[in-house]
Amino acid sequence: MAEAAQWEAPPRRPAALLPLPPRAGLPGWCDRFLESPATGDLFASRLWYDTTLAHALPAGAEPVLAATEAVLLPLLRVKGRLRGLVTDYSLAWRPLPAPGAGAAALREAGRALGRALRLGPPVLLDALDTAAPGLDALLGGLRAARLLPARFAHFGNWHERFPTGITWAAYLAARPPALRTTIARKLARAGREMRFEPLAAPGPALEAGIAAYEDVRARSWKPWEPFPDFDRALMRALAAEGALRLGVLRARADGRPVAAQYWALDRGGEGGARRALLLKLAHAEESRAASPGTALTALMVRRLFEEDGVLELDLGRGDDAYKRLWVGYRRQRVGFVLADPLHPAGLLALARQAAGAARRRLRAG
Repeated sequence: MAEAAQWEAPPRRPAALLPLPPRAGLPGWCDRFLESPATGDLFASRLWYDTTLAHALPAGAEPVLAATEAVLLPLLRVKGRLRGLVTDYSLAWRPLPAPGAGAAALREAGRALGRALRLGPPVLLDALDTAAPGLDALLGGLRAARLLPARFAHFGNWHERFPTGITWAAYLAARPPALRTTIARKLARAGREMRFEPLAAPGPALEAGIAAYEDVRARSWKPWEPFPDFDRALMRALAAEGALRLGVLRARADGRPVAAQYWALDRGGEGGARRALLLKLAHAEESRAASPGTALTALMVRRLFEEDGVLELDLGRGDDAYKRLWVGYRRQRVGFVLADPLHPAGLLALARQAAGAARRRLRAG
């Protein structure tokens, strides 16, 4: 009973590390730290964390909450070491400040968390936006508690914020000429040979769309999936919140799906703008010559602008060549190794980070 109470109630100590029961969602007291896709950041929402906890935890990983009254850090303990609750599906992770928590409160929270974590092995936080709310203040508090953050580059994120009222025609006019020509040609072919199915609401049509996505995925260039249940669970959860946009292209001749992709809508864009996040896309290898993926992306982006009023596109993890054709800006997602120099593993981690930084400077010079 005492073990259950520690995660059913908020922490009473200055900083607490609270393990979660296996496959449980976040406890109710976490809601004060969480956002909703309808009003904020998908990756700071209960929808995201509960789906991840239920369907995408690595083998042997134990979820842990590092919490104070001012901030919540969802973490994983893997082989005795703590890291941010980031999986293969995470496009972003960040500390979750309590509403109204200012810089002073977050610095003090960082000190408290640093005191709770020091004299232990390094803690890894990655998939971070350097502009995440409260991050600088929290890191300052950790430094003051002798838990030193060594920064490293994690992955690139391609995105673009568009003016209010952006239309498909205006968006297309700003794309590279080669992409405009390709889109016109592939859309014309898709109109003759394929049928577009946009799906958003729960129900039988969505279930057929999810099955089509999984069929395409299995016939694509990337058939292996580390957690096969995650995508379908996330699509269902997003649809229940009105935040899913799933698109399927089917061959007119036999109805077989040839491309599928799904996006999430939230208010995590600049200034709270409505944002569309591309979570997964795939096309069947046997249909590569028709470029159904390009046609489907064009159809989806047009609907996102003209029907959903989206003002920001976010194409997720990585520097895939196609992304810079569809959006114009890249930002660096970063990580931090939080290490105590008085712990042998912490000292070694800091030395490795320093050596890596020196090698990068030499290559750049």
